[in-house]
Amino acid sequence: MNYDIIIIGAGMAGLTAAIYASRAGKSVLVLESTVQGGQIINTINIENWPGDYKVSGAELMQKIYKQVVELGAEVEFEEVEKIEKLADGFKVTTEDGEYKAGAVILAVGAEPRKLSEKQAKDAGERPISYCATCDGALYKGKPVVVVGSGNTAKHETEYLGNIASKVYHIHHDDPIPEDAAAVFVAIGRVPATEKFAELVDLDEKGYVVAGEDCMTSCAGVFVAGDCRTKETRQLVTAAADGAVAAEAAVKYLGK
Repeated sequence: MNYDIIIIGAGMAGLTAAIYASRAGKSVLVLESTVQGGQIINTINIENWPGDYKVSGAELMQKIYKQVVELGAEVEFEEVEKIEKLADGFKVTTEDGEYKAGAVILAVGAEPRKLSEKQAKDAGERPISYCATCDGALYKGKPVVVVGSGNTAKHETEYLGNIASKVYHIHHDDPIPEDAAAVFVAIGRVPATEKFAELVDLDEKGYVVAGEDCMTSCAGVFVAGDCRTKETRQLVTAAADGAVAAEAAVKYLGK
């Protein structure tokens, strides 16, 4: 089947892109390998989404998904295997078939690296978070621990220092202090971009190289959300990327 725009990924970036592209009158297909909503659906309380204080990730993303469907975008739950550039657009091959489009938006996200088996056992039943900005306020006045040794861990430690009563900053595989109320993991992320390495430029960590215009090295392919090279990876920046990428794709199709 042929579409104007195919979006890979149904997280915040991908669904926002679908909203903007559909409202621009384009036929849109969203392909998602697992479940709509992305990683945020596992978050119980979101306190930094404007206008929806203390909403669950599942509830927020379900509302956005409903909006996407009502605007006419199609959503298929299929694993994308490869994307090929054609003379007149792109062919997207999934485990179940093939689709064609004039433009493609990559919104595949990035997964956080998990704790080691030893530290996961140390953590026990304590909450584990991968985002101090998202969850730090939940532990105001309580001791917490940050696991990691890079710049992200340093930033998380500094951020939590203004909220928690005490912040332990430990390295991967160090024992987790018993009095910590929560464990913040900052040992890096892994973008789900490996299969697109021949299509677009990736940086040394695997993120798709693109600026705030969301344009990649391949004309007609745009990128949005956590899989893009950027400083801040939050729900609001993913949504912003989705809007920018969709409008860029619409302009590309109009040329």
